[in-house]
Amino acid sequence: MFAKLDRLLTQAEISLTDQQKTQLVDFVKLLDKWNKAYNLTSVRNPDEMLVKHIMDSLVVSRHLQGQHFIDVGTGPGLPGIPLAIANPDKQFVLLDSLGKRITFIKNALRELGIHNVTAVQSRVEAYIEQQFDGVLSRAFASLNDMVAWCYHLPNASGRFYALKGIYQPEEVAEIEQAVALVDVLPLNVPELVGERNLVVLAKG
Repeated sequence: MFAKLDRLLTQAEISLTDQQKTQLVDFVKLLDKWNKAYNLTSVRNPDEMLVKHIMDSLVVSRHLQGQHFIDVGTGPGLPGIPLAIANPDKQFVLLDSLGKRITFIKNALRELGIHNVTAVQSRVEAYIEQQFDGVLSRAFASLNDMVAWCYHLPNASGRFYALKGIYQPEEVAEIEQAVALVDVLPLNVPELVGERNLVVLAKG
């Protein structure tokens, strides 16, 4: 698995230390192990997890601006944990409303020795403790829902980062809150079938 990750990282032009690569592989092993009991992801094959979960998360890394991020509806820690491993200098809050997911994340953080992540069990609307440079989402149904539920989370210069498949301009047009489209960035995920885009939005 380490060799495959190495190859994928080279294809994506992402440079990581051996320790970071080991943490990513060990995270996949944990996800595979816990998935059998907790049903954390529909992806069952660890090699597929490397592409669909790890690389799909890591390709966002170069586009992040700032130091403090929140991953809303993180599920089993995606994209938050791979991004936290790749960016040890940045701080991440991983938010999910399901206890079993947060239990898994807390265990993973402990076993992998990750110190720049806080796992929080909460509904996103109810989380008002702090604001962030970036709000990440990978699993939200629509941009309108993401912005509506997370509008209180970016700070004055903060951004929404939404990982999407095919970009549909009408989705942005349907957003009811005041936002500006900053960029739509095509993402190159090695060996992933299908299109991936990162939609970046700003308040106002």
